[in-house]
Amino acid sequence: MSLFSAQLHPGRALGFLVLGASLHDILTRLKAEPQRFPKLHLAYTSSDPVREPTILTLPANGIRLRFDGPEQRLRLIEVIDFTKNHIFLKPANDKERDLVRPPTAAQGSPSQQPEATPGPTFRHIYQRFLGPTYDGEYIPDSDTRDGAGLYVLSYPGVAFTFPMRKSEYSPSKDVVSLLSSSAIPNAMAVFSGDSWAQAREQLYTEVLPSIKTFTPLSKGKDVCPDEISLVKIFGGGKVQMFRKWTNNSFWISLGDTTPQQLVAELGPPDAIYRKNDQRMYIHKLRAASNTMARPNGNDLKRLDDLTDTDQSSTHTTSDGYNSSEEAVEDDLVANVSGECFYNYFYLGFDILVSTPTTPSKQPPSQIGSSVIPETPFQSHAADRLVATKVILHANVPGSYPFNRHRRCRWEIPYLANASPNTVIHSETPFTEVEESLREEWKSIYPSESEARQKQRGMVLNRGWGDSPGSSCELLGGWEESGGVTPGVGKKFDGSEESTTTLYGFPGLVFEVLKNGYVSAVTVF
Repeated sequence: MSLFSAQLHPGRALGFLVLGASLHDILTRLKAEPQRFPKLHLAYTSSDPVREPTILTLPANGIRLRFDGPEQRLRLIEVIDFTKNHIFLKPANDKERDLVRPPTAAQGSPSQQPEATPGPTFRHIYQRFLGPTYDGEYIPDSDTRDGAGLYVLSYPGVAFTFPMRKSEYSPSKDVVSLLSSSAIPNAMAVFSGDSWAQAREQLYTEVLPSIKTFTPLSKGKDVCPDEISLVKIFGGGKVQMFRKWTNNSFWISLGDTTPQQLVAELGPPDAIYRKNDQRMYIHKLRAASNTMARPNGNDLKRLDDLTDTDQSSTHTTSDGYNSSEEAVEDDLVANVSGECFYNYFYLGFDILVSTPTTPSKQPPSQIGSSVIPETPFQSHAADRLVATKVILHANVPGSYPFNRHRRCRWEIPYLANASPNTVIHSETPFTEVEESLREEWKSIYPSESEARQKQRGMVLNRGWGDSPGSSCELLGGWEESGGVTPGVGKKFDGSEESTTTLYGFPGLVFEVLKNGYVSAVTVF
């Protein structure tokens, strides 16, 4: 295993580990180098994985990474073993400075193990690596009886923790007196803030700058759009997408937005998957019978909306997609024939591109609303392709498709009328989401019992490879329809929950985990 070598950028990054990067991006990068990062340990709160922090530990590299729950952004980088990495600082117009000298084998004795320094001394940090700083902060450990504690020495964006007994600490002593030249820290932290005392108060809530502004990682011709930070679902096939770090947004009108418009706003998809699974045909026929009408020719033609997208788990496609060739990308998108999914793994959603269909009805509270732009459904040519569905992925730790996509956050603004003073969003437990949706749509059903009958859940098992539950997408257009993410990735550690439940409402289908949180939502 090669030693993890990284340049320290105080307050911003440790090598390619940049504060503000998504959990999906970091995991994808780490898993691409198994020789360098052979072990990955993921810790999360199983009962509340979307609001509590997620911790990723690299035991072979002595690194620990902490991400917030709602956005899954990297908030804290910790070095917990200085012998398993090589960290250096490279000031402008100055030579490189090592935090700890890399271990080297003894000369003339190749059989001997490399010498390992346990960590940098206080004197080295204070005199040669970062320079002088203000006195630190002593934090006693209330869980121990031997008076153990930590002395935190802070620099802007970087802090070191030194073990120190309470009896050794005195507020009247300066930092040099408290930490002798031989004191060795047991950890180092990289964070956003002037000091650890100031940063820890808003560690998981601070708005971090875009990683595109981090010069060492920026590319000369990087023209990719800013990521999508929030998706607002307005019903009636209207979806508003907001870009992070800007005031810009754009609308997707299902049944009207073209592939060319998608590419113009979002860039070329990471992969394109062509649909071919027809195993849920029986539910389409049942839906047609419930509407007291026979399925028309278009319905029968679109039976392959039931899809399996495991084949696109790599971020390429057999159709010749190559992210390095912009001309090829544009040509591919412009000449796509037949229904397919545009997979945006790094944005957190998939978009179904198919023949024009009428989008779902508007919610009762949104009829006549001035918020939604007036773009009436257009009658496109029968063979023209448009966006007809959007599948938003939550990337919940412990779920079967974890790390298939990055996390996509969403809100349903019109439910504020059904639940005053409450915002229904991607971190809301589904019991609250369901209650608000039933209140919003209760007027379209003859009775409450019929509403509950049509909104009942359908159990889905993703772990059975030969079952439709392994990966499928049910067509929308009827209240009890179900829909799931069209991209199922391989298990991360073999312990993911593969059984979920589908709940359908007009224009929406939710895939819900056993802990009560939404794993994916389909908008149609």
